[in-house]
Amino acid sequence: MMRRDRFLLAAALSALFSADFYFILLPKLQNRRRAAGNICSCSPNSNLSLPRLEALATPQLSNWTLTPLPSDASALELDDRGSKLQRLFSHPLYNIQTLELKPEERLLQVEQLIEYYRRKVSHWERRNKLYNEATALTNMSFMEQKMTYDPNASWLKFHLGINRYALYSRDDPAILQLLTDMKNMTIVGADYTQDEKALKGACDCSQVVKPSGHHLKLALKMHNFGKVMFKPMRQQRDEETPEDFFYFVDFQRHNAEIAAFHLDRILDFRRVPPVVGRRVNVTGEILQVAHNEDLRAVFFTSPASNTCFFAKCLYVCKTEYAVCGSPDLLEGSLSAYLPGLTIAPRLSIPNPWKRSYSFSGQEEWEVNPFYCDSVKQAYPYNSGNRLLNIIDMSIFDFLIGNMDRHHYEIFTKFGDEGLLLHLDNARGFGKHSHDEMSILAPLSQCCMIKRSTLLRLHLLARSDFRLSDVMRESLKQDPLRPVLTELHLLALDRRLQKVLRVVQRCIRRFGQDEVITKDFIKPTVTPQTATEMKKNR
Repeated sequence: MMRRDRFLLAAALSALFSADFYFILLPKLQNRRRAAGNICSCSPNSNLSLPRLEALATPQLSNWTLTPLPSDASALELDDRGSKLQRLFSHPLYNIQTLELKPEERLLQVEQLIEYYRRKVSHWERRNKLYNEATALTNMSFMEQKMTYDPNASWLKFHLGINRYALYSRDDPAILQLLTDMKNMTIVGADYTQDEKALKGACDCSQVVKPSGHHLKLALKMHNFGKVMFKPMRQQRDEETPEDFFYFVDFQRHNAEIAAFHLDRILDFRRVPPVVGRRVNVTGEILQVAHNEDLRAVFFTSPASNTCFFAKCLYVCKTEYAVCGSPDLLEGSLSAYLPGLTIAPRLSIPNPWKRSYSFSGQEEWEVNPFYCDSVKQAYPYNSGNRLLNIIDMSIFDFLIGNMDRHHYEIFTKFGDEGLLLHLDNARGFGKHSHDEMSILAPLSQCCMIKRSTLLRLHLLARSDFRLSDVMRESLKQDPLRPVLTELHLLALDRRLQKVLRVVQRCIRRFGQDEVITKDFIKPTVTPQTATEMKKNR
């Protein structure tokens, strides 16, 4: 009887061990083996292949030649083979070519944009005539600005290059010219931005989140009718956001706008309009060219004899909110304007992972780990690339530390399959010492990522293409260098590793095929079911 009990006990233990090995240990080992064997190392000799596209032309890797990289990573800093940034942009992942865009895939046509340009010129001439007549009647002096009609202006070429996939192409020379023009061109006009004009007299002191009129930003006009948004310096480079600040009352940093443009370009998203730094003469380039009396009224001279101005909003019409030149020069960021809403309408859409803009509330995604399941069933995230683009945006925001992405914008012409615009990044780069993991909620909850995005992240994690190094080099091209402190640059490397670890955890849970998704999905006329989505992935 004793031997029989021992035999039964041994049999039961063997069965339990077998079940544990078959159902738990073996799947984990298989997933780990697939993850280790299939993630592309992105080496120059890797056999890179892209999934065949259904609705679009299959991208082809362009011809390229790279000198073999030395095994010693430190040698990269000393050799004369060119910069890391140049080598990054020479990599096959940054030289994917597609067939020529169809007219419906471009935001604007040449004739349409030139007609819009001519209307702007006519409007300026009529307004200038009225000013001249008014000043003649009142015996006032009027500084007449010389405007130039240039059909080859860089801002026009930038607008013509916008398409459903990106704001500009990788090798578009107009972008470099636009950056040069923005930092050098004569400023002939200054005014409030349209959203601040809309808020005039309607500021609500009871709101926790103050409207954009609270933030100092101006629309500046160049002599060739180009238009840029100016955000002045509010915080020193080495200052961090105070610990007691909520994300929705944080400062808007001009250097964050500049750095975000460079990072967006390095990640190959190309969804941030071109931004450049510039030192502006507050008196000569803003006050003296401003015709808006409300704007002129907020300028004053400080006790230190510096020229200052502040936001025109009823609850912040105070000099302590002002920014000041030294005595007249003030550095800030200049962001290229997108085409006007009359010819290129945009739609502002709430971010599914937006935060609770209150002192104590929480959104559903903050308390429900399965929140993404409901997002996947809702239009427009139940088909196409929209959800994948949201995840791209969350990775971008995590790298810069931006918690203020409550909305995103799209061009209405491209519908559900168009790019997401990464606008208003001035609340990034506030804390280099803290990594806010909740920004990655779309990635960690949905466990999806584009294959091309993941490949580039792996590439930028390598020592020969280190993200901090290529960012440092790219930012040296800006007139306000150094744009970021060394601590902020090193934080990019640390955060990149955390993004890759989140992806690896997803792969261990669901397998590579479920997590890494092909980039382009055929547009669907009707929303897909969850089963159909799974097939397309």
